[in-house]
Amino acid sequence: MSAHYPNLFSPIKIGNVEVPNRIAMMPMGVFSPRLMDLKTGAYTKDGADYYIERAKGGTGLIITGLVPIIPLPGMNPVNFPEEYVEKLSYLTNGIHEQGSRIFIQLTAMTGRAAWFEGDAPTDTLPAPAPIQNVWDPTITNRGITKDEIHAYVRNFATAASLVKRAGGDGVEIHAVHEGYLLDQFAISFYNRRTDEYGGSLENRLRFAREIVEAIHEQCGDDFPVSLRYSVRSYVKDFNRGALPGEKFVEVGRDLEESLEMARLLESYGYAMLNCDNGSYDSWYWPHPPVYMPKACNLDDVMKVKEVVDIPVVCAGRFDDPDLAEKVIAEGKIDMMGMGRPQLADPEIANKFREGRLDDIRPCISCHQGCLSRIFQHKDISCAVNPACGREKSMAITPAETVRRVAVVGGGLGGMEAARVSALRGHTVDLFEKTGELGGVFVWAALLDFKEDDRRLLAWYKKQMVDLGVNVHLNTEATADTVAGYDEVYVATGATERHLDTPGFDSPNVTYAIDTLSAHDEFEGDDVVIVGGGLTGCEIAYDLGRKGKHVTIVEMTETILNTFGLAAANYNMLMDLLDYYHVRVIKNAVVQKYEDGVAYVEETEKNYPNCANRAKRMFALGPQGEKLMHKIPADHIVACVGYTANQELYDQLAKTVDAAHLHLIGDAIRPANVMEAIWTAYETAIAL
Repeated sequence: MSAHYPNLFSPIKIGNVEVPNRIAMMPMGVFSPRLMDLKTGAYTKDGADYYIERAKGGTGLIITGLVPIIPLPGMNPVNFPEEYVEKLSYLTNGIHEQGSRIFIQLTAMTGRAAWFEGDAPTDTLPAPAPIQNVWDPTITNRGITKDEIHAYVRNFATAASLVKRAGGDGVEIHAVHEGYLLDQFAISFYNRRTDEYGGSLENRLRFAREIVEAIHEQCGDDFPVSLRYSVRSYVKDFNRGALPGEKFVEVGRDLEESLEMARLLESYGYAMLNCDNGSYDSWYWPHPPVYMPKACNLDDVMKVKEVVDIPVVCAGRFDDPDLAEKVIAEGKIDMMGMGRPQLADPEIANKFREGRLDDIRPCISCHQGCLSRIFQHKDISCAVNPACGREKSMAITPAETVRRVAVVGGGLGGMEAARVSALRGHTVDLFEKTGELGGVFVWAALLDFKEDDRRLLAWYKKQMVDLGVNVHLNTEATADTVAGYDEVYVATGATERHLDTPGFDSPNVTYAIDTLSAHDEFEGDDVVIVGGGLTGCEIAYDLGRKGKHVTIVEMTETILNTFGLAAANYNMLMDLLDYYHVRVIKNAVVQKYEDGVAYVEETEKNYPNCANRAKRMFALGPQGEKLMHKIPADHIVACVGYTANQELYDQLAKTVDAAHLHLIGDAIRPANVMEAIWTAYETAIAL
């Protein structure tokens, strides 16, 4: 038990399984062949080590990512029982050696949320009844047959028995959650069946009931079965989610039905409800981006605890141990669920226990290293923790030879290179030409919803102090400065691009960095933002919610065309721009800014069914002229990207041996937080 958080670190029973504390690692998809055996569905040693590292970090209950039990040839524990048990035992034994417990999450997969690529058949993953596909509404997923339902039920029970044989402490059924197949059965909006699996609430839950009953019959009543549970759907219509605080008519599961459903699920024999919110149609609820409030699901989850006696877990940007301690002490929930914070810092539970909150490397809710990589068919990892998913191969180990290391540039990339080098035992000097560490990230973190960015920046600064990095502020490094060092990192970042548009020399025109540092001082209500990338759209959202009339002008045919931007982040930001009435003009440029007016010319017009660029037509006015908008603009914000700053690197390349000169971060190419940190980590760990 912890003196800091006695309730959070008190044991709890799930069925007859005692978990040593109230912190649970939430399930997140692990599908890459390096981490999961795509034949059996068991985790490889690399995948097991990823989970074991979180148990070693003090997490009481590990709930793995989903394991498909689809009754088809291919990956499925049921199809390779002995091999699955043998391989899974390495994971279960490793978790138990750390004193933690492990539940394996089993899933019927996606139904109408099936993600089809290329020529993949459209009938392999059925829905409750014929219904449009989430990702491609032109596809209709077919209805599942009763024989297939019964086959799923048998597979769930058999897979659970294999988990038990392999030493697992329980299973979690990915059931009434996120709009996956079993959740589609539970919600009348998706379930159009007229047989015993449709209609009444009890009928819509029949599939989930048959699963838990079959597991208990095969594994015994003492083998606990958790259920992953979305309390409310937050769905307005197909592929239309509802924002926090938005007034809307729920077409999915509302709170009243949810509470009745929770009572029924407990009566069926489920031993725990692992709760969040949302559906594929409102994907930013189960995968909350940076724009979501902290602990966004807590109010709804606490309502569930009022009607059931079994343990209730709450997840969703829930990383505050003080809040968790309070609501657990009050009996409002039973366990704190964390997913992405465990990726960012596998030691987070131990640091809670020891009261070392300032030493926690925070998740910044970007989804770049986790959800986005899953959809790129890559290993799950973390933007701020490059060793996530590579716990053995990318572990920081002492250097064979201690060296003198110079790092030029104190942004995130520079500080990461300094941190890793210092941890390996090198002597490190970091040179920063300004009076503050952080680079452009200082300004990006100023938006009020970027509190975790500010925490990350504070964490890096503390690492510099704790690791004894010699930081030289207000020092512009030259070739003479770094002479004599064994290794030199150049992390000089990038420089903002400027436009030569007539009128853009006005004091009412600012670029991203100056805007982020002073946007609360804007006079007037009308703002035009030039550039619809991530930075421009985030500034537009921030100004829109503060009552400004905002127009985004983007020269290409799409906004938010940012590599690695996850669908949850994209969808929520797009919905926020719409909610705050941000106008978007695409295929357009600002020709001039004069007398408080931005003259915006549309260069092309896209028609809905014209994918071929050659088929597009110019946007013409009634006399055949290009369409020109005159938009009132008290202020113009230009967010048109950055150019890598390689001037010092080019100079040093003439005098420093190339094997000992390392270009990292935005100085290679302007990208994102993940690329800056990863290039620094991977370079520093390889020396």
